[in-house]
Amino acid sequence: MDTKKFTLFAFLFLITVLIAGFSACDRVSEIIQPTAPQMTEPSEEMAIGVVLPLTGRLANSFGIPIQRGFELALSEINSTQSNGTSLKFIIEDDQSTVEESVAAFNKLIHQDGVSIILGSATSSQTEMVFPIAQENQVVAISSTSSARGLSAIGDFVFRVALTTDKLIPAGIEVTQAKLGYQTAATLYDETDLFSTDGDAAVREVLKAGGVEVLTTETFKGGDTDFREQLTRIQALNPDVIFVSSLSPEKPGILTQGHELGISAPFIMRTLTADEVHASGPAAEGAITFIGWGTSINTPGNQAFIQNYSTKYGTAPNNYAARSYAALHILAMAIKNAQSTEAISIRDALANIRDVDTIFGKFSFDANGDAVYEAKVLIVKDGELVRFE
Repeated sequence: MDTKKFTLFAFLFLITVLIAGFSACDRVSEIIQPTAPQMTEPSEEMAIGVVLPLTGRLANSFGIPIQRGFELALSEINSTQSNGTSLKFIIEDDQSTVEESVAAFNKLIHQDGVSIILGSATSSQTEMVFPIAQENQVVAISSTSSARGLSAIGDFVFRVALTTDKLIPAGIEVTQAKLGYQTAATLYDETDLFSTDGDAAVREVLKAGGVEVLTTETFKGGDTDFREQLTRIQALNPDVIFVSSLSPEKPGILTQGHELGISAPFIMRTLTADEVHASGPAAEGAITFIGWGTSINTPGNQAFIQNYSTKYGTAPNNYAARSYAALHILAMAIKNAQSTEAISIRDALANIRDVDTIFGKFSFDANGDAVYEAKVLIVKDGELVRFE
């Protein structure tokens, strides 16, 4: 090899070594003083799906109060949160139907990508949408459905209303001891799961307590004339009449019973102040099994009533109260969770025990159903007060 070629070869070799050395130095430098990792900023807003009846036959009794309860709780939570994450709603109208509730859940999960959904309102709807949430591992919380067994399908679904198996036995125990009734009649909506489940539970508990059910009458949701059924009940002269129904039919049943001169007290679940006022004098003496009331002095309840009334110009009903409490319970779980992933929030919800709410001490049981004190109220002078 001549001198020029050797010199050129040596020069190129030297350059290669230097480049490799500089590269090695760069890698060492990165190890000793690494560049700042690209941290993902925490989301400023966490989207929560909401499914409720803003139109249709349940809009006034369920949809508007539920939405207002959620909105009031949302404003309180976002004004006090300190972890940099606020909550926002993506709201879907289920039009008071099962079919649209299913469609809303699918949209929120598959198009909007939410990991938490508040809804649905009725037991008939919840029975169909909870399996969708469970299958997709999305946390679902119904603040108002209460038929038995709906949360037992899986670990991602929860309910805040007292379920039939908790509320009805407790209510019958209190009222039967006080009134001493030995005979009863029942009337229920045969098209609605809340009502059919409730009537079945009433008859089971009455039978176990030695109370004779003289007759069971039915109607269909949306009916407005109940005189035929009530007349048959009146002829049997029961001591009490149990009604299992959604909100729209309750005032008509009470009013028509009053017009017929029925003297036996009506007992129905979740009778609200709005339904009492719509029924007028016909509601006097009606008894309800419920989880909340404006006359209850539980932690924060009177402040909730005052704030709701100031904001919306009307007192809250039971559905507004459940929804308000549900969002605060969810916010507590989000705060306690290890992350904002659905699994972590699910676990945090399942671990909620004996927390103070407007219902009193609140827990979730092993099935994801609510546990707190049942209340019995009676209409006196047009107002719902403690049954004593």
